[in-house]
Amino acid sequence: MKQFIFLTALWLVFTGCLSEKQETIPVKSVKTDTVQVYGALPSVTFPGKIIAASDLNIAFRVSGPILNMHVEVGSFVRKGQVLAEIDPRDYETQLAATRAEYQQIKNESERIRQLYEKQSVAPNEYDKALYGLQQITAKYEAHQHALADTRLTAPCDGYIQKRLFEPGETVSAGLPVLSMVSAGIAEVEINIPSTDYIRRDQFDSYTCRFEIFPDKEFPLELIGITHKANQSQLYTMCFRLAGEDKNKPRPGMTTMVTIQYKPTDTETVSIPLNAVFEAENTTCVWIYEEGTGSVKSRTVKITEILANGVVVVSSGLKPGEVIVSAGVHSLKEGDSVKLLPVVSPTNIGGML
Repeated sequence: MKQFIFLTALWLVFTGCLSEKQETIPVKSVKTDTVQVYGALPSVTFPGKIIAASDLNIAFRVSGPILNMHVEVGSFVRKGQVLAEIDPRDYETQLAATRAEYQQIKNESERIRQLYEKQSVAPNEYDKALYGLQQITAKYEAHQHALADTRLTAPCDGYIQKRLFEPGETVSAGLPVLSMVSAGIAEVEINIPSTDYIRRDQFDSYTCRFEIFPDKEFPLELIGITHKANQSQLYTMCFRLAGEDKNKPRPGMTTMVTIQYKPTDTETVSIPLNAVFEAENTTCVWIYEEGTGSVKSRTVKITEILANGVVVVSSGLKPGEVIVSAGVHSLKEGDSVKLLPVVSPTNIGGML
């Protein structure tokens, strides 16, 4: 009996020691850092200028002396509004003569058609009358159009820039008599070098700024890029000022346009140099896995080591991941760790 009690007591002491040993497995405390994006997304800036969506020179389609000019420089005009008139006298006389000729041939053609249906005239006589009617009809319509073209109308809403002729002066057909700017959405033009032109597929977004609006940035919509360089070996890009704003810039103003490039598939990141270690001839870091509270090694590719103790990594890490940044040589795969509290940059030496 005494022997049984002794063995039981010995077993309890032994198992107690084992339990105490299992519970005292050390959990290492480690310092961590968050992986940061290295540098900002690339962008380029070029000077530009606001231009009107349409800069129009308006001309009569017929010639003659100008009878009236109905607009002044700076006037706002609506589409279809009469801007100027040519003296219609000659065109009215021409149309009256053609109208009489048209009516005569039309009546003759109708009589020949009736006789042809009764087989009283030859087919060639009927064809001749039919072609004659078609010819005079075209002439009559052309003279109607000529009279209508003595009135010059606005092709769109806009503002009159210049009056190139005055009443009493004679103008030829197609010679501009007025210059106007459309009231459409203004456009922005810039010129870019070939080094940026060949990377145009990587352009992501476009904005512009003006000195008169120092605290405002205007979004731009790309209209197009010329595919042939100008004499200065530059390529022209054209944008549209996006959105509606009565106070937005007007044609003639200068601006600075910023082109933002797309982020690359593998963003360049930065980490502390102390987070890097060598394992089996590869460069690695310890990644902290929050779910398990343990660490896992990962291979990374270093592109640059900066003088301030920061390492630039081109692959293997993503922004926002947590890595061990001190004591990396004392860890092994799967170790459970405890994170040390982050020390504020203003708490030098961790004294507070």
